[in-house]
Amino acid sequence: FGKIIGQSPAIYQACELIARIAPSSASVLISGESGTGKDVVAETIHSLSRRRHGPYVPVNCGAISPTLIESELFGHERGSFTGAERRHKGYFERANRGTLFLDEIAEMPIELQAKLLRVLETGSFMRVGGEEPLSVDVRVIAASNRGLQDLIGNGRLREDLYYRLKVFQLSLPPLRERAEDVPLLAQSFLDEFMKLEGTHKCFSEAALRMLCEYWWPGNVRELRNVVHSAHILAGNVIEVNSLPSEVHA
Repeated sequence: FGKIIGQSPAIYQACELIARIAPSSASVLISGESGTGKDVVAETIHSLSRRRHGPYVPVNCGAISPTLIESELFGHERGSFTGAERRHKGYFERANRGTLFLDEIAEMPIELQAKLLRVLETGSFMRVGGEEPLSVDVRVIAASNRGLQDLIGNGRLREDLYYRLKVFQLSLPPLRERAEDVPLLAQSFLDEFMKLEGTHKCFSEAALRMLCEYWWPGNVRELRNVVHSAHILAGNVIEVNSLPSEVHA
């Protein structure tokens, strides 16, 4: 189902919901621990939507300096601040007629959340230093690895923005709650690395069993890294001794 891999009931339910909500243009809020694949789900929703031929623009709100994030999201006019030597198109303009994925939405400064809310409600905004509103047709998908209700209580997230974003809400389970998906994911990652390196390797039953029994605090992202490491270290068969020490615990 797109790039989503798994056969557990939780993943089946998630895919069923994705298939229903993808064709619409409504906002989606994805929650889940770090490494659970929120970015993969967002990209899958876009690829199944009517906007799939338009741009898909992923943005990690926590990776942008608070002093720059407004300009990055909404763009700026020439001369609007020191160093603004030319007009700059922000992520919203670049995502026009497509999808904008705002990862770690709770990292967005609270004062900027009000401007985001206005864009969601009106479909228009002004560049930093601009005087004319610009109209855009953008579907917003947001994600967070934190408890959003707690962030609202702590004043880190606007409650009105939260409800505006969660027209549809998807909660992704941690990998430890869907251990039956570990073999499929591990094999998929191994296939990826074998294709990349031109190798032919396989897992031993003991190694796969150990992967299934580990609790995966870093979720799918950690599993991918473990398989990558094992692929490099192992011979033709990935044995238990090719797995990192933390997986043995």
